[in-house]
Amino acid sequence: MKTILNVIWLVLCGFWMFLAYLLAGVLLCVTIIGIPFGLASFRIGRYALWPFGYTTVDRRDSGAPSFVGNVLWLVLAGWWLAIGHIVTGFLLCVTIIGIPLGVANFKLIPVSLLPLGREIVRTDQPFAARR
Repeated sequence: MKTILNVIWLVLCGFWMFLAYLLAGVLLCVTIIGIPFGLASFRIGRYALWPFGYTTVDRRDSGAPSFVGNVLWLVLAGWWLAIGHIVTGFLLCVTIIGIPLGVANFKLIPVSLLPLGREIVRTDQPFAARR
């Protein structure tokens, strides 16, 4: 079932959201200071390309630097990517088949707003990152 949902997701909105994250990552990697944000954008873009079967968990070892980074991310790229998820989520929820995909889009909003201090893991091992 995950594979079918991922393929439908890829065709309807996953590829376009991946391109948005890729563009944000490239723009952020232009400067030395933006490289960690660009890498986070690439990581989340891969998650947005194929989201079913993966989840995010909070990292306990992240602290004040990830908080400051999240504030900067929110201003630089987070709002725009979250708006993209909101728009595509509402458009997907118009059809009955698209409702699970719209809900998945809404679940990606917190990650797109505050990505630092989170780790993407498979759904069969959500607590592997908390060792």
